[in-house]
Amino acid sequence: MTVMDDVRPAASWTPVFVNLRDAIVGHKIPPGMKLAEDEIASIYAVSRTTVRAALQALAHSKLVNLEPNRGAFVAQPDKREAREVFEARALIEPHVAMLACGRNDRSRVSLLRQHLEEEHKAIHDGRDSDAIMLSAQFHVGIAELAEHTILTNMVKELVARSSLIIALYWRRRDATCERHAHQALVDAITKGDGAAAFELMKSHIVDLASGLDLAPSKAVEPKSLADLLKV
Repeated sequence: MTVMDDVRPAASWTPVFVNLRDAIVGHKIPPGMKLAEDEIASIYAVSRTTVRAALQALAHSKLVNLEPNRGAFVAQPDKREAREVFEARALIEPHVAMLACGRNDRSRVSLLRQHLEEEHKAIHDGRDSDAIMLSAQFHVGIAELAEHTILTNMVKELVARSSLIIALYWRRRDATCERHAHQALVDAITKGDGAAAFELMKSHIVDLASGLDLAPSKAVEPKSLADLLKV
């Protein structure tokens, strides 16, 4: 179980939810792709009812859009939503990092360090999908260390939605989290330096956003009917 597994273990749809969520967050399934109930039911050898429940949970997490008479599709955040997600992260996550510094939980900090090694290896090996998933889990791990349920749930949703945004709008490969930024955060948390953790996380989120093409799209002059009908 990863740091992002927050659904009820007893739910029959949980394994399907977790697998689809991780595939979406890890960019194995692209934004806009249709998630056909029959196909998913066949892949996981479950009923359509189970699949439908998993898709409902994904929709609740803002990772999937359910469209009447059309089915389920991986969400495609527009640029305005993308900017708002990163603005929210820049407001919330620095405070969460600061709170994490007040929790002297050596076992969880040790897990964060182990996580860093896995993330570094994924980046080094060019496994972008795995690196993105591990980055999301790292941010959730810090939130869980802070032991603030409401903020942790917010971070979980925001980092999941961020993965879709990165898939759509990244303009450089290092739009995924860089290892040195995460290392510095763990070091600050280990030292209990809340002020440093706050500033590190804030600059880190700003840097992530700078790796994305979130500038408003230029308006395109509509062509006249005459232009469109030229042969």
